[in-house]
Amino acid sequence: MPKRTKLQTGVDWIELTTTDEDWAAADPAFLGTMLSELHLIRAFEESVLELAGEGLVHGPAHSSIGQEGGAVGSIAGLRSSDGVNGSHRGHHQFLAKALTHVSGGTIDPLNAVDDDIQTVLQRTLAEILGLAQGYCRGRGGSMHLQWFEAGALGTNAIVGGGAPMATGNAWAQKHSGTTDLTINYFGDGAAQIGSVLESMNLAATWKLPVAFFVENNGYGVSTRADEITADTRFSVRGQGFGIPSWRVDGMDPLAVHLATQEAAERMRSGNGPAVIEAQVYRFFHQNGPYPGSAFGYRTKEEEASWRARDPLDLTAQRMIARGLIDEAGVTALRARVQEAMTAAVDALVESDPERPGKRRIRPELWPEPTFVDVGIRGDASELEGLPTAPAAGTNRPVKFVDAVAAVMDRRMEADPRIVVMGEDVHKLNGGTNGATKGLAKKYGPDRVLGTPISENAFVGLGGGLALDGRFRPVVEFMYPDFLWVAADQVFNQIGKARHMFGGENPVPLVLRTKVAMGSGYGSQHLMDPAGVFVTSPGWRIVAASNARDYVGLMNAALALQDPVLVIEHVDLYGVADEVPEGDLDYVIPPGSAALVLEGSEATVISYLSMVRHAAEAIEQTGVDADLIDLRWLDRASIDWDTIGESIRKTNAVLIVEQGAQGTSYGGWLADEIQRRYFDWLDQPVARVTGSEASPSISKVLERAAIARTEEVVAALEVLRDGFGA
Repeated sequence: MPKRTKLQTGVDWIELTTTDEDWAAADPAFLGTMLSELHLIRAFEESVLELAGEGLVHGPAHSSIGQEGGAVGSIAGLRSSDGVNGSHRGHHQFLAKALTHVSGGTIDPLNAVDDDIQTVLQRTLAEILGLAQGYCRGRGGSMHLQWFEAGALGTNAIVGGGAPMATGNAWAQKHSGTTDLTINYFGDGAAQIGSVLESMNLAATWKLPVAFFVENNGYGVSTRADEITADTRFSVRGQGFGIPSWRVDGMDPLAVHLATQEAAERMRSGNGPAVIEAQVYRFFHQNGPYPGSAFGYRTKEEEASWRARDPLDLTAQRMIARGLIDEAGVTALRARVQEAMTAAVDALVESDPERPGKRRIRPELWPEPTFVDVGIRGDASELEGLPTAPAAGTNRPVKFVDAVAAVMDRRMEADPRIVVMGEDVHKLNGGTNGATKGLAKKYGPDRVLGTPISENAFVGLGGGLALDGRFRPVVEFMYPDFLWVAADQVFNQIGKARHMFGGENPVPLVLRTKVAMGSGYGSQHLMDPAGVFVTSPGWRIVAASNARDYVGLMNAALALQDPVLVIEHVDLYGVADEVPEGDLDYVIPPGSAALVLEGSEATVISYLSMVRHAAEAIEQTGVDADLIDLRWLDRASIDWDTIGESIRKTNAVLIVEQGAQGTSYGGWLADEIQRRYFDWLDQPVARVTGSEASPSISKVLERAAIARTEEVVAALEVLRDGFGA
């Protein structure tokens, strides 16, 4: 008979319930603040639903009515420098943070609305309506609310998408020497999402001051929690990561506050993250002004039982029992906040002259249509004044991969904000290829972070760091195919953040990765990511074909206030190359393609290792061609001046790349060229790519799937047949 020992996680898992003594001991001013915020948020949400019913909210209106207790209880006691972010149902969290910020943490229920609070109500409503005076200038709407000054880091329409960002914000708080903390809010549905669980693991491993706050309202749209998980006690998720957890009644704001205070004490003292589960209930459907029972997935009896536990009524009753307010005072508070919302609505809407009895948005409040593309990325003005060429002098021999490590060393030495993170970057004497050689030993574990295998979490953490602004993260994806694992954070979060939240907040992040075609790693490790990233807004892309250019491009990437993808190629790592002796500080700014060869018969455009293959093919065929090394690949950074001048001279174009047809960068570039320079082309834009298939493990099949010199030779010969046709 085997010996059996019952194991324990060794981590606290607490259900916290308030007592009469807790309510009697609570600070009267704090109770008044909570009551005021609860009523302000309720009146706000009622106004949103009213406007949505009139068709004036473009898009969803995810009401938080019924769930206010969780947000107010956890936020009313926070500092402005503490951060919060949340999900698509985040009006209450945003408002609680903004109201706490402008009020200094104290609101008198007998005088609950001053000018600052009125401004918060109006600007938040303006954002939800998509108007220019909103916090994100109308771009965020209901689901993307951000106000950094108040510590509101941004609500998020992707379920679970905010967890890695919040974790990154907490990393910045800890490593800036503060005792600030961050709370990430999400629902019961997100408690199973990989990004949340990966973030819990990172936060616990690195002891970061972040709370994962589960608003358990029992339903994901219409699906009950017990239909999608075997254990609906969502606070249990923390146990697997060694994170202490609290479970509270979210309809009791004081219980939420006390649990948050206990968790905050742990976080502020440097002991790491916490999980808080608040059991709440949304009184309405997922979206709009109707209850869930109207759609058949909840009963009216269930809804009535939860409405009887309204957090507004509970707080008011407890305060009345202590003589801190009376029924008339509560009624007056309700009337005052409704009056404030009426004023906020009246400032934004008016009678519709074309529809008697109807209202419309005031036309002058809409953003200008010309604002549509403003702020997708910065204007690169931060590069002005930086040297664009190395100081005159000699060159020194170096392997390409050693230049990668050398320029990163130089930048980390000059800029203490730079932190490097990725799988194995701190081991193996510079990661799997030596690209971070010497950095871990010189700068230590606080600046060279070896991460778990969790791209979704650690690139999202880098995004949170970048948005915080106190650090400049350099994130390594060992192979670019792994970006699909982290696609939400890469594209939905990091790439869109600046534009989505109004166009002004920088996102200074560098993502390094390597193309490994020809190395035998097969279909899931070898892709060229340029074609995917160039169609994704917000990202800049650099791809160097030699060590000297790599230095200048990486320096520019680390000076820019935008996310930059830096693509490398394993074929180049071992190449004997050279860099300037004693000067690794120059930049190659956007819009700086290199004219490698000059000719008159054709324009050959390439990047990365294919520049060398294209040069070999030009030499072998004798075609008199311009060879352009793009260096910058993204829409905003590509050098159209150099490309256009060449095309107007040669009237023929060949785009050369190595990777698969389906994710081809050249497909996008060919379309742009034919629209811009159609009148100067004597024949269609020609392209060299790999095959349709991803490269296989077989050496023979891998070679058949990618392009090299031979394929460029064949394409140039076909192109030459068309000269003068």
